[in-house]
Amino acid sequence: MNLDKSIRSAVDSGNVVLGTKETLNRVMTGDAKYIVVAENCEENAKEDLRRYAEISGLDVQEYNGSSVELGEVCGKPFVVSMLAVLEGADSKSEKPGKK
Repeated sequence: MNLDKSIRSAVDSGNVVLGTKETLNRVMTGDAKYIVVAENCEENAKEDLRRYAEISGLDVQEYNGSSVELGEVCGKPFVVSMLAVLEGADSKSEKPGKK
């Protein structure tokens, strides 16, 4: 399954939070299952995300596109710099970009 389809499927399931503040919050509280960040996300936010993800044992998947493109994949009329798929997501679903 390609990354765009995986992201859209996760967004459609409703088990996703969008945005830097909410994603960082969910990583810190342990609610995130995995994370996707746009390649043009602000560097300070990426550094914070990587630090919190490392502490939580999560991988950060960099989206090969801008925050505008990530927003389009999510079906949103706004930019999305990062998103977190929540722990409550269907356990059968695959991580984005994985088979």
